[in-house]
Amino acid sequence: MLAIVALSACAQSPSKAAPPVKAPVSAPTKSISKTSGTAISESADASASALDRLLFYEILLGELNAQDGEPGAAYSLLLDAARRSNDSRLFKRTVEVALRARQGESALQAAQAWQKALPNSREANSFILQVLVGLNRLGETAEPLKRELAATPPGDRPALIATIPRFFARATDKKLALSVTEQVLADYFKPAEVGAASWTTLGRLRFDAGDMDGALDAAQKGHELAPKAEGPALLALALLNGKEMRAEKIVKEYLAGTPRFEVRMDYARVLMDAQRYPESAAQFNLITVEKPDYSPPWLALGLLQVQDDQVDKGELSLKRYLELATGPQLGPSDPDETQASGLTQAYLLLAQIAEQRKDFVQAEKWLAKIENSEELVRAQMRRASMLAKQGKVSQGRTLLEGLPERTPEESRAKLSAMVQFLRENKENRKAYDLLTDALKRDPKDFDLMYDQAMLADKLGQPDEMERLLRNVITAKPDFQHAYNALGYSLADRNVRLPEAKKLIQKALELSPGDPFISDSLAWAEFRMGNKTEAQRILQIAFKQKPDAEIAAHLGEVLWSLGKKDEAVSVWREGMQINPE
Repeated sequence: MLAIVALSACAQSPSKAAPPVKAPVSAPTKSISKTSGTAISESADASASALDRLLFYEILLGELNAQDGEPGAAYSLLLDAARRSNDSRLFKRTVEVALRARQGESALQAAQAWQKALPNSREANSFILQVLVGLNRLGETAEPLKRELAATPPGDRPALIATIPRFFARATDKKLALSVTEQVLADYFKPAEVGAASWTTLGRLRFDAGDMDGALDAAQKGHELAPKAEGPALLALALLNGKEMRAEKIVKEYLAGTPRFEVRMDYARVLMDAQRYPESAAQFNLITVEKPDYSPPWLALGLLQVQDDQVDKGELSLKRYLELATGPQLGPSDPDETQASGLTQAYLLLAQIAEQRKDFVQAEKWLAKIENSEELVRAQMRRASMLAKQGKVSQGRTLLEGLPERTPEESRAKLSAMVQFLRENKENRKAYDLLTDALKRDPKDFDLMYDQAMLADKLGQPDEMERLLRNVITAKPDFQHAYNALGYSLADRNVRLPEAKKLIQKALELSPGDPFISDSLAWAEFRMGNKTEAQRILQIAFKQKPDAEIAAHLGEVLWSLGKKDEAVSVWREGMQINPE
């Protein structure tokens, strides 16, 4: 409580309760200091004591008003006390009272009075900056930022510059924040010791303002100044995640040095999100070599290996993950949310591997280890799938029908599980009807609408499929799967081929390098008679993602070109990947 601070602010407060404040009236007398012989006026002592008493009462009354819900009175009393005492603690308390009362202008006035009284106070300057941003008066933040940079030791400036985007994180006018920062950092772009940080900060603000080209230019300039600096590489990763492929060169050059492994982790995740699975797996593999006792990359690597049908390698990676994630080095036995989700994913994947081997007993053992109730749907889905593979489809369906629906999220998860189960077991009409009922309840659930379109195709209803997909595209123009599905459907039926190709190319714009969309494009090219181009695209896609369906298409294209031995070889490889 500030009342305690008030007591410490009084140099010589009386030992007894002080009477009401009165002007000192005693006649001046003199006493001689025993140590120096200097004459000290008792009236001066009395004046200082009276001033201390007045400060004490102002602060006390200010605090009492603050506690009684009278922030205006508290603010006035505390600000007056702060101005007369030049005490930074009182200025800070005054600003806090105003902020708590949501009086931004008053807080700014107090912070400015603080800076005027104590011009070298960095804390006062920091409050001014924060309040100006909170008031959205971004144009006035340049000077406080400049003062803060000037007052910061040179060795600490890069770290401070790196925090500037956080100052403006909640700013509504991103372009103004960018303009102010560019003005503030004008003298900091060229020096090697701060240049990379300055360009990175400018790039992040350009990114936030939607200027992708400008952000890329900043990342390149920062990287040129300091090739080993992490900041430009992280900015490049953000751009890469935003589909700006030109930024990848910066990331790769940074990783070729001695990077922090966390940056490589981020890059591997970006590659995974972009469905560049072989490259992503290579990066995760490098991390497991560099940091063999760090668990997260083992999980990601295991997932990619299983997905790529490297089941034995995937099983080893997943078991290594479990060994590390549940080992004694972790401390408390209760895993956090992220770790619990990772454990669930590992158990599900290992159950899937056991299921593929028809070892249903071991699969059930893995599923039994799942303790996270939120992952119940995924666990039950695997159990239902195992029952279906043993010829017990109705029992699997009953298992899923018993899932709880206590929240909208649980109901949605249960519906998705039921549809997937029915589709896997060729009960497409039942799955379609289930989605029809769901869309009556929520006609704007376009993910469900997309699923229903796929089922309409399987039921031999191409017109209905097209109607549903066009509804999805109209509502969600960035939904690449809808463009791809419609384009592939047209190409597969050998109708409206130029339109089919255009739709698939749009899907590739939204998801560059996706091997399955590339497969669709190749099929459109094949239908249009461009067999050599179809072969080229399919060979790249199959190398990127060895998949049975891509193998089927590639084999057919090769056969049509008279390359029958190659076609048979590819088909055999596809059979090994997925005999079904």
